[in-house]
Amino acid sequence: MSRLSAALLAVVLLLPGAALAQQPRAAADDGSAALLARLQALDADPGRAQLAAYERLRARQAVDALVATRGSQAKADARQIAEWRVEIAETTAETALARREIDRLDRERSELLVEASRQDAARARAEAERLRIQARIQAEEAERLRLEAEIESGARERAEGVLDDVASTQAARLRAAREREAELKRQEAELLKSLEGDDPR
Repeated sequence: MSRLSAALLAVVLLLPGAALAQQPRAAADDGSAALLARLQALDADPGRAQLAAYERLRARQAVDALVATRGSQAKADARQIAEWRVEIAETTAETALARREIDRLDRERSELLVEASRQDAARARAEAERLRIQARIQAEEAERLRLEAEIESGARERAEGVLDDVASTQAARLRAAREREAELKRQEAELLKSLEGDDPR
């Protein structure tokens, strides 16, 4: 092996080590750490951890592509795509969380409406029962008053009948007494007349 070939071989063997030595600095400068931190925060959030799984996967793939990309322009493009993917994952998770909260509030509202309807129905039944009892009491009171009126009317009719009977009896007695009185007067007149006829004067 010539001295030139040996030198070239040494350079080739040293290149991977130099590239690996420069990779942490490149990774630190490409923004992937911040994007990974955002994804980790998304995974650590109990409310959003199970949401936007596909979008989070696409975001991780974009961050991995950013780390693997070489070249300043390609790195900038990959960083832009990774930022978009992470933002899409965050927005999708927030939207899903908001939609879940809206669904929960809708269910709660529906339950409240059902409970309000149930309470309205219970109040309506209670009011109907109160009115029914009140109507029954009024009907019973009206029947009682009707019976009392009938009893009073019957008693009044009986009393009037008794009074009529008494009046009739008294009238008959008075008529009989007057007839008797007239008969006595007639007899007295006849007696006086007969006595005057027998007088010798």
